[in-house]
Amino acid sequence: MLKRTVYFESAAHLSFKNGQLVYTPRPEGKVRTVPIEDIGFVVLDNHSITLSLRLIEELTAGNAAVVFCDKLHHPTAMSIPFNGNTTHAKTLAAQLEMSEPLKKNLWKQTVEIKIKNQAAMLQRTGSSGADALRRHAESVKSGDTDNREGAAARIYWQNLFGDEFRRERFGNGPNRLLNYAYAILRAAVARSLVGSGLYPAIGIHHHNQYNAFALADDVMEPYRPYADEIVFDLWKKIPVEEDGISKEQKQRLLKLLAADVHLTNTLRPLMVGLSITTASLVRCIGGEQKKVDYPIMKAA
Repeated sequence: MLKRTVYFESAAHLSFKNGQLVYTPRPEGKVRTVPIEDIGFVVLDNHSITLSLRLIEELTAGNAAVVFCDKLHHPTAMSIPFNGNTTHAKTLAAQLEMSEPLKKNLWKQTVEIKIKNQAAMLQRTGSSGADALRRHAESVKSGDTDNREGAAARIYWQNLFGDEFRRERFGNGPNRLLNYAYAILRAAVARSLVGSGLYPAIGIHHHNQYNAFALADDVMEPYRPYADEIVFDLWKKIPVEEDGISKEQKQRLLKLLAADVHLTNTLRPLMVGLSITTASLVRCIGGEQKKVDYPIMKAA
């Protein structure tokens, strides 16, 4: 079953009762409920929201992620369960024992698919540069030692948003939309990793002692073009407000998790696709499978 993403942007108290998330607006308003079993993500986007510890406990038990937004309304932190899988200890041991050749091979696969999906994205938007990206994808080496990912990125962004565009973490324009979409995607990937028994902090390429979600940053790469497509459409239709992202834009970006992706020759919602990808990664780490099941974006 495809889990729901529940977004709260007004002052309220959130609690648990009879298997339901209970939404009580402040200072007054209609009380609403959502079944806990239906929830995959809760996004909290107001500093006046409070929630009960019991609710957090029940959301965690249901493998739901809670995403917290900062004063600029940008996702900045998340809560995910530690014990999302009964084989967590076994899988963690396999992660810790990954050889360097295995990590390099997995990263090569990841970069190849990412660049191919970027090429398809350029074609879908009528932009040039797809052929150049495919040539980069074909020349990715083990571990991407000559950084085909970076070379492809320069071609990709300039053709998608124009020569003047610079992909920046704190930039304006499309960057603001991209950052929001990627934060949601990162949370979704982290949730799926934990659900498959993987530890998000142990990456195959990304590594930083201060990054608790290095593996999420690895696995999300081939999925980024799906977020880019939504951002591209929004950027063309609705200007980005100077003081933030509009409610309409947020609602559209949150629908990323239900976007259709082609994976294992079947069309699936992105959130379901992530579960398939992370489960296949477990098998690759354990030596049961050679290739990760990543989504393949169609050119048209």
